[in-house]
Amino acid sequence: MCDNQRNSACGTREGALVGCGNPLLDISATVPMDFLKKYEMKEDDAILAEERHMPIYRELVDGFQAEFLAGGSVQNSLRIAQWIIGQPKVAVFFGCVGEDDYATILRQKARDAGVDAHYQVSSDTPTGTCAVLITGTHRSLCANLAAANRFTIDHLEQPANKALIENALYYYISGFFLTVNPPSIMRVAATAHAKQRPFLMNLSAPFISQFFMGPLLDVMPYVDIIFGNEAEAHAFATAQGWPKDESLREIGNRLVNLNKLNESRPRIAILTQGCDPVLLIQHDSVKEFPVTCLAAHEIVDTNGAGDAFVGGFLSQFVQGKSLDVCIRCGNYAAGHIIKNPGCTYSGAPQFIE
Repeated sequence: MCDNQRNSACGTREGALVGCGNPLLDISATVPMDFLKKYEMKEDDAILAEERHMPIYRELVDGFQAEFLAGGSVQNSLRIAQWIIGQPKVAVFFGCVGEDDYATILRQKARDAGVDAHYQVSSDTPTGTCAVLITGTHRSLCANLAAANRFTIDHLEQPANKALIENALYYYISGFFLTVNPPSIMRVAATAHAKQRPFLMNLSAPFISQFFMGPLLDVMPYVDIIFGNEAEAHAFATAQGWPKDESLREIGNRLVNLNKLNESRPRIAILTQGCDPVLLIQHDSVKEFPVTCLAAHEIVDTNGAGDAFVGGFLSQFVQGKSLDVCIRCGNYAAGHIIKNPGCTYSGAPQFIE
């Protein structure tokens, strides 16, 4: 029987990693800047769709060379982790989809990637979609959660699903899921805490800190590792009223020192900043990890780079590798995904520890 120690023999068994998030089908297309302006969006936006955005999905399909790609932040990360691990069903995913063709596509994509997806199904709401608007090397996201927004905690309480959560060794949830069902997040977080197993979370997007700070702070005491990029970290700092002139290092130090239930395992912050080094921030140190910058002609689509970073990290973390190795694999995965459309990969992974 596996204990809570992170060792390779234990960490890569089936169901070792559980993730909860919003399963979305990405509708991705290259568009002109005028298209962004039409929908009052900016480059690198990540927003939830409002009524005025609803025509965007049909317009992408009808007016542009749109691609359909399996999306949703956590599901993306788990697919990348599975690709690198190379052993099926290490990762289990929970989220809600509709009863439609889009859900069929997502199921097949998850199965192909080796992710053990246990979807809740909403019979009266379509599967969620995300418009991925590519302008040069920038990408803007507009998510219509639809069925993803219908996820309920009773899905986690079904005996088979409850057993999967109880038996997992690692837990990862995105900040995006705070917009859907905070009680489910708290349930998973409490399980991780009770079993003394790592609980990882992502700040996900600036709007999470701007509009969902309450539930984010509720779960933060359970968080062992927090991921975020520069914009997300600054948004969190602004929402907290921290000094405006603080550096990313200083913000990271504040993040790791927020209230934590398990004080014997100090929180770790891992902050990315594009081509600048990734910061590994612990209670007594800050370490930088260089990022290999790609030439402009090598960049196909930056959508999913952050998800891929987490996926690469998780692929090593569940095998008990050092944080240094985990972050280097995160950088490898992000660099690979940027060369492909959406959060997709090609060929066998080439990460060298």
